[in-house]
Amino acid sequence: MDGVFYAKAAAFLGSAIVMGIGSIGPSLGQGMIGMKACEKIGQYPDNAGQIRTTMMIGMGLVETEALYCLVISFGLIWVGVSL
Repeated sequence: MDGVFYAKAAAFLGSAIVMGIGSIGPSLGQGMIGMKACEKIGQYPDNAGQIRTTMMIGMGLVETEALYCLVISFGLIWVGVSL
């Protein structure tokens, strides 16, 4: 019984670490993308539409990293529950 307890604890702890560390990068990346987009829209207001479109595509690409971490976290939780 002790081995199962430790395996479940490791799965849940790993899930928490994956989500905690895995969401730091995307949040910083999205902040930098938004900051630079606001700067460029302030400098070139005529190109605001193109800058905004490029910003949204970049934010979507950055967000996929957090979604991958979420999938891995759900997988670890599923393994921990099924033990």
